[in-house]
Amino acid sequence: MNMRKTLLGATAMVALAASLAGPLAQAAANEQFFPVLVYRTGPYGPNGVPWANGYVDYLKMINARDGGVNGVKLTWEECETAYATDRGVECYERLKGKGPTGATVVQPLSTGVTFALTEKAPKDKIPLITAGYGRSESADGAVFKWNFPMLGTYWTAADIIVQALIKREGGAGKLKGKTIALVYHDSPYGKEPIAMLEARSKMHGFKFIKLPVTHPGVEQKATWLQVRRERPDYVLLWGWGVMNATALKEAVATAYPLDRMYGVWWSGAEPDVKDVGESAKGYNALAMQYGAGIGKVQQDILKYVYDKNNGTGARDLVGQVLYNRGLYSAMLAVEGVRRSQEQYGKKPMTGEQVRWGLENLNFNDAALKRLGIEGQLRPLRTTCDDHMGSSWARMQTWGGKKWVMHDAWYEADMQIIKPMVREAAAKYAKEHNITQRDCAKEMTSGS
Repeated sequence: MNMRKTLLGATAMVALAASLAGPLAQAAANEQFFPVLVYRTGPYGPNGVPWANGYVDYLKMINARDGGVNGVKLTWEECETAYATDRGVECYERLKGKGPTGATVVQPLSTGVTFALTEKAPKDKIPLITAGYGRSESADGAVFKWNFPMLGTYWTAADIIVQALIKREGGAGKLKGKTIALVYHDSPYGKEPIAMLEARSKMHGFKFIKLPVTHPGVEQKATWLQVRRERPDYVLLWGWGVMNATALKEAVATAYPLDRMYGVWWSGAEPDVKDVGESAKGYNALAMQYGAGIGKVQQDILKYVYDKNNGTGARDLVGQVLYNRGLYSAMLAVEGVRRSQEQYGKKPMTGEQVRWGLENLNFNDAALKRLGIEGQLRPLRTTCDDHMGSSWARMQTWGGKKWVMHDAWYEADMQIIKPMVREAAAKYAKEHNITQRDCAKEMTSGS
């Protein structure tokens, strides 16, 4: 009798568990998982934190305001990389299989990690978004099917800075005989613009000096002694984290004119200049289209996330340069999911399906308005051939207390860049035995 009661009790428990598991399992199956590779610690933490906050806050806002993407809830998990390539790869391996469909997309936030994952992503069928960083030649989707360096690469950045210098000098011919120095983080990130600057140097006849700075960039005395000796007409800064503020302080100590320094978009945020303050006045940096500011999408984050006491970080970080960059990076990923759902159905998407969505984005004026980013980003369209989608940028200048955005827009000169991209991509394809896609055929067939 006791045995029968035990068996009946066990059966009832199993039935109860099954009845509870059904809705839970169904809910779990209706989720889209986003790995979030971050670095909130170490010498790059001050720059990594606002980016990570913006990224996560956008995902929170989509859930709170919209109930997810067409009813599919967004989930995520952070993994601390400390900007180390080996740890970034470990995070990727740990998170790539999570969620009902595996990782949606991975954003390494590191050119070194991007180099490492470029060979892994095709095998795992997980797209990589590297907005404003990564391999410059990966704009060629015919070779780099899984890489999406949207909004710009370091070749477009270097090209646009040279265009700004040409405008300042009053013509390309005025650069002849000038000296331009590149103070760069001695890593794959810092080395990326060199090929473009060497090409521009040959075109315009300026002397190009390379000045590498060892990670993490707190020791730059020797670098700036060389700047003092050479007295270049312009110094380009390709730094990150503590390296940026250190470079500006050394420039001040060396009496190098700050208005003749031009930083890439990773050297032009609040953490880079706040400790230098008025002394950094006049320093110029590239803006990846947008800068600091609160627009419609940021207002929605404040309303649906921060007003509900669910903000990832401090409220006053919302709208800062790097916060906005993290926000837009998340938006690109979410819109990749939304676009892929139009093709494959309103359900959780696999990485392979999201890859198709990312390759078929079209942020026209109507889309920019729908997304709440009207006036912050320009239209963007990706194709099989073009995984970058947009090559515009602006300059901003540090006014001592805040960044002042310039009105002029610059578009990278694709007549210079495209041949470089094709040549480098073809070389990569040959070295890695990759058969290039026939984009004309794919686009005609709609595949």
